[in-house]
Amino acid sequence: MSTPTARSARAVQQVRRPQGMPVPGDFAEVELALPPLTPGTALVENLWLSVDPYMRECMDGDWDLHAPLEGRSVGRVTESRSAELPVGSLVFHRDGWRTRTVLTPAEARLLPAYEGIAPESFLGLLGGTGLTAYVALTRIARLRAGDTVFVSAAAGGVGTAAGQLARLLGAGRVIGSAGSPAKARLLTEEFGFDAALDRSAATPLAQQLRQAAPDGIDVYVDNVGGDHLEAAIASMREFGRIAWCGAIAQYNSACPPAAPRNLFDLVEKSIRLEGFLVARHGDAQQELEDFLVPHLRAGRAVDRLSVTEGFDHAVDAFLGMLRGANTGKAVVRLDPHG
Repeated sequence: MSTPTARSARAVQQVRRPQGMPVPGDFAEVELALPPLTPGTALVENLWLSVDPYMRECMDGDWDLHAPLEGRSVGRVTESRSAELPVGSLVFHRDGWRTRTVLTPAEARLLPAYEGIAPESFLGLLGGTGLTAYVALTRIARLRAGDTVFVSAAAGGVGTAAGQLARLLGAGRVIGSAGSPAKARLLTEEFGFDAALDRSAATPLAQQLRQAAPDGIDVYVDNVGGDHLEAAIASMREFGRIAWCGAIAQYNSACPPAAPRNLFDLVEKSIRLEGFLVARHGDAQQELEDFLVPHLRAGRAVDRLSVTEGFDHAVDAFLGMLRGANTGKAVVRLDPHG
């Protein structure tokens, strides 16, 4: 392990394309040279890094090999030649997978100081994870009071956010799916879901959903695709709405699951299915914070983070998240002196 100089950073880069599930050998740590500070720039020491499902798709071609990687991060300004980025301020930015970086004000967002709110929440419920769930429910699915909502991969970052937000936004019943009996219990005991499906159970998922929502569902927040999407379509009422956030079931598969066999039911039931990218909804960030901060302070929402300690284990955190090892949002806490 190298020790970076004052103008360098430890960084993880991708060195080869994965074949199916990524492995540690697809990554390598390097020492990344940083540019000198010039007027209008600041040196940021990263404190928290986010690892997210979308990064798996980036590995197939969006990310260049042997080049700096992109990822959501929270850091502290340690040196500055910018009045807009004062020393000591906390910032959100997208220069992840490294210990420090040099930024301009256009590349960083000064984080607001909400009393009682930890900065790492801006990678969780108040970050892209929570924003994805909020946009899915309010702008894409247009949740209405009393709706029955189904959320797949509900024990993950977006899933736990979507379940809690659905309840706070007035859903009548919230159902989630998880990958084990233990995670299914957490959905109802900690995150306020009314019912939880266990996709590892012998009972088919579609049957479990029919039992949990005998009158059908109105909204489906899809993080999985595959059999989850097919089950949701089967249980959906007329004029139901599907917000498609991701399809983690096929990210690591050489043979992606076939399209749902009941896809034509979208026509028969007048169901609307819409995919979206949260990056196109940045204007909803302040709306999310205005809505959610009071609930976080009052304990009506829980920002459950699955924390991996140390930059040395960033790749482990990412691979564990892809295997479903996390509950809630997966993040890495960096030692600022490491």
